[in-house]
Amino acid sequence: MDYSIKIGGEAGQGIQTIGDTLARVFSRAGYHVFTHQDYESRIRGGHNFFQIRFSDKPVTACRDIIDILVALDKESILLHEKELSEYGQIIYDSKSHNSKLSTQNSVDIPFVNLAVEHGGNKIMANTVATGAVLGMLGMELNILLEIIKDIFKKKGEDIIKANINTAMAGHDYAAKECLRCSFSVGANGSSPLLLIAGNEAVGLGAIASGCKFYSAYPMTPSTGIMLYIASKAKEYGIIVEQAEDEIAAINMALGASFAGVRAMTGSSGGGFALMVEGLSLAAMTETPIVIALAQRPGPATGFPTRTEQAELQFALYTAHGEFPRVIFAPGTPEQAFYLTNKAFDIAEKYQIPVFILTDQYLADSQWTFEGFDLSRVKYTDYRLRGEAFRDLREYKRHAFTESGVSLLGVPGDAKHLVVTDSDEHDEEGHIVEDAETRIKMVQKRLFKKSPFIRKEIDAPFLYGDSDPEIVVTGWGSTYGVMKEVVDELSKNYSIAMLHFSEIYPLPSTAKFNYIKVLKSAGLTLCIENNATGQFARLMKTETGYTFNRLINKYDGRPFSLEGLLKELNVILR
Repeated sequence: MDYSIKIGGEAGQGIQTIGDTLARVFSRAGYHVFTHQDYESRIRGGHNFFQIRFSDKPVTACRDIIDILVALDKESILLHEKELSEYGQIIYDSKSHNSKLSTQNSVDIPFVNLAVEHGGNKIMANTVATGAVLGMLGMELNILLEIIKDIFKKKGEDIIKANINTAMAGHDYAAKECLRCSFSVGANGSSPLLLIAGNEAVGLGAIASGCKFYSAYPMTPSTGIMLYIASKAKEYGIIVEQAEDEIAAINMALGASFAGVRAMTGSSGGGFALMVEGLSLAAMTETPIVIALAQRPGPATGFPTRTEQAELQFALYTAHGEFPRVIFAPGTPEQAFYLTNKAFDIAEKYQIPVFILTDQYLADSQWTFEGFDLSRVKYTDYRLRGEAFRDLREYKRHAFTESGVSLLGVPGDAKHLVVTDSDEHDEEGHIVEDAETRIKMVQKRLFKKSPFIRKEIDAPFLYGDSDPEIVVTGWGSTYGVMKEVVDELSKNYSIAMLHFSEIYPLPSTAKFNYIKVLKSAGLTLCIENNATGQFARLMKTETGYTFNRLINKYDGRPFSLEGLLKELNVILR
């Protein structure tokens, strides 16, 4: 069982409400869920959609074929009718569309009339539509009704009852009228699954890592991280500051980190462009900071609400001067959770900036998991505090050490003065101009730390044939679609996926010789959501390895399962 449902319409019609609610129903019923969204950069109008794929087996990518189209406007039918599967169905409200379909694969459901009749308000038309989808699938309403009670518990019993009535009306109407519906979805019998999106997972990872300060200026698609942390701020004692701009945001986070707490900021390409001087300041002052960089298509404003992987080079080389940095690019919300935790640990341990590189596709996509293993969460306070700090005879903020890492004292926690400067400085943190100190400081910050940092980087994930003839390689959000492509093609080919989620510095081959795997294969392909193959270029620069073929997509949309399979089959034939 593997079904896809698409809810299409204009911004402001409640598309996300229907999609989120259905995804929660399926996940609580124990089904595996994958959702993704496509939306325009406008508050009202335009064309948006929310797509849900659910199955009794794990699903990790979007598909082109859909089984149910919930068309909240005419354009949704025109754009997506051709995507319907052999037994696919459209549900719509002919009164709202001012037209009636004559096709056998459509069901006219009076969303608005049923909402008014059973709930007393047309605003509940979305609840009717949600119930109708479950009616078409032959699913009971008990989970949906519990969700309704939870959502509207603060609005009183009357609102709860009205929404329950409208959900039941939509369910019963669809079950009766969809005579050609052949969907078979019963009780799965599995335990409820955790449903979480990429942005939420980054936010949760930050909270679990002890983040106490988050500052940002809202920018799609990174804003969801700030919103999630803000929703938990009171519960966990976190300060969340919406700064006036991205320059202020990174400098606030650096100030909080210098003062002694774990701090984070986040933005997208255009906003991060304003942060680069602050990034360099973090490097010079050796102030730990975690930066979430959620990619979207550029240049300039580009496609502000769509996806791309075109800022890897930006994250790698931006900011003036030479200094170590770490870049993680999770491929799933689960990886996002654990890698955010690792980012905080490494940032503080080595006193460097660490990036969490995501994109719109991962940021907004929802996945299901059995849960996260909290025993894997690491928290080590590397800062010098309290009695240990007070008992020191002397303290130098930037003291030379064998590892390049100096003691990170918390200002005001002892009699010792904590001094740092954005100019080149000596061990005590005071400005200098001499060449000898400059050389020693560059060696301390860059050359001494780098070998230790690289040892922290985990090897890429090899999935599929252990000795593959074909290797598809990718990074970040291409994980899910590559994994399903390997599952499909492994029926006929010796194929494997090599996925990088810890990007820079590139992992050492001492743990796992991934270069040997690539060189031993007959065909290697690098899959990227950008035009120039930025990761392939990084691989060639750092290791000398060149992929046989590149598959690049840069239209602002993610790879679908069918789309990537088609491209690979052309090459393989």
